[in-house]
Amino acid sequence: MKCPFCSLPGSRVLDSRPAADGGAIRRRRECGGCGRRFTTYERVGDFSLAVVKKDGRREPFDRQKLLSGIVKACQKRPVPVARMEAIVDEIEKELRQGMGPEVESRWIGEMVMERLRLLDEVAYVRFASVYREFRDAESFMREVRNLKSELSS
Repeated sequence: MKCPFCSLPGSRVLDSRPAADGGAIRRRRECGGCGRRFTTYERVGDFSLAVVKKDGRREPFDRQKLLSGIVKACQKRPVPVARMEAIVDEIEKELRQGMGPEVESRWIGEMVMERLRLLDEVAYVRFASVYREFRDAESFMREVRNLKSELSS
């Protein structure tokens, strides 16, 4: 395994254990060159899952891309990284179990918003503002009002 810090190949495994959902092995590693530690995840190579974008393009499902969007929405919020990774795990598991070989990107966006709405209101609104492509302040405020009414009922 190549070190993400110094790019030297060859690291040693310090600890291995199943990840939370049992669908991966978490390995804690140490670089032989720079001595820094990092974590890797080993997953079974599932069937390929294609994401159908709004414009009809298809691209492979990328869990890192999904995690990156959630991390951006949760930036400077009291949301643990482990919880963000758990959301990605939940969504990926749901997609692979029931959606077939292709899934529309809008379903993935809705799944993320559903979970963020329950987790953190600010992260939800941030994600929704990008996902729903708010054009002006009024559409943004309408979404905030909808969120407030849902939470108060």
